[in-house]
Amino acid sequence: MKVLGIETSCDETAVAVYDGDRGLLAHEVFSQFDLHRAWGGVVPELAARDHIQRLLPMIRATLAAAGTALEDLDGVAYTAGPGLIGALMVGGAVAESLAYALGLPVIGVHHLEGHLLAPMLEPDPPPFPFVALLVSGGHTLLVEVAGIGRYRILGESLDDAAGEAFDKTAKLLGLGYPGGAALAALAEKGRHGVFEFPRPMMDRPGLDFSFSGLKTAAVVVVRDRPLDEQGRADLAHAFEEAIVATLVGKALRALDATGHTALVVAGGVGANRRLRHDLADAAARRGARVYYPRPGFCTDNAAMIAYAGYRRLAAGEHAGQAIRARPRWPLDELTPITN
Repeated sequence: MKVLGIETSCDETAVAVYDGDRGLLAHEVFSQFDLHRAWGGVVPELAARDHIQRLLPMIRATLAAAGTALEDLDGVAYTAGPGLIGALMVGGAVAESLAYALGLPVIGVHHLEGHLLAPMLEPDPPPFPFVALLVSGGHTLLVEVAGIGRYRILGESLDDAAGEAFDKTAKLLGLGYPGGAALAALAEKGRHGVFEFPRPMMDRPGLDFSFSGLKTAAVVVVRDRPLDEQGRADLAHAFEEAIVATLVGKALRALDATGHTALVVAGGVGANRRLRHDLADAAARRGARVYYPRPGFCTDNAAMIAYAGYRRLAAGEHAGQAIRARPRWPLDELTPITN
C-alpha cells in the first residue's frame, strides 16, 4: 500500500509518500518562517494562503521524487487536527478531492498521533508499550502508549506549552521568531548560576506542567535590571535549564509510575540538545532508553502523517467524503487498531 501524506496544521506545508513494503519513499517540507517573522508569530490567514499556493506543486515534486504516479497510490492521509482551522481546511480539501478523483480511501490523521508514531520511521523503533513526552510550541504532555490508538494522558500543561514559553522568552530577549532554537544557541554562551529560575510544579506530586510562571519570572528579571549581551545569555541559560530540568523530572516520574523502560520524545522541542543530553543520562541511570525521531521529523512533517495514515488505512479504517478539520481534538478519542 502506497499512501500520500499531507500536513498543513500550522506553518509548515509538507508532503510525503510512504510504502508499506519499502518504507518512506520521499518527503518534502516548506517552512513559512520568513513569511511570519515580520509579525512575531504565525498569522493564521497568511498560513492558509501560503498552503494553497504551495501544496499542489509540492505534491507533484514529492511524487516525482518517490518515482510514483498518482495512479500508483492506494490511499491518502492528511492532518485533520488539531491545528489552525484554515490551514487544516486547505490540506483536507486537497486530500479529499484527490481521493475522490482517484477513487481511493482517505483518512484524517490526528497530528499528535503522527508525532507519537514518528520514531517508527527510524531503523530502531521503540517497542510498545512506552511513555511519550510530546513537547512543542503548542503542546506539552506525557502519554502512555500501549499501541496505536491506545493512549492514556498522564500529564499535560495547564497553561503555556514549553515551546511557547521558549518562543515568548526569546521574543522578550529580542531574538525574533521563531525563537526556541535562537534561545538555545544563546544559552550555550551563558554562565551557570548567574540566574536561578523555579522548576514549576516539581515540588508537588503529579505529572502536569505549568510554564506561564517561569515566563513571568523571566519578564521580571528583564524589567528590573538592564542586561548586556552576556546577561541575556546568562538568562537564556538559566531559563533553558529550568525547562529542561522540569521536562526531565516529569518524564522520569512517568516512567516510574508506569514501570515502562522506553521513553519516546517527540515534537519540536525534542530537538533541543540539552534536553537530549540530560534525558539520556537520567534515563540510563534508571535502566531506561530514550527514542527520538530524526531531528527533521521532530518538527511538523508529512512523513509521520503518511505513516500513521498507512497504519489506519491498512487496518480498514477510512473517512467519508466530508473534510475533517478539528482545531481541538482530544488524543484519547482515537480508536485503537490491532494490527
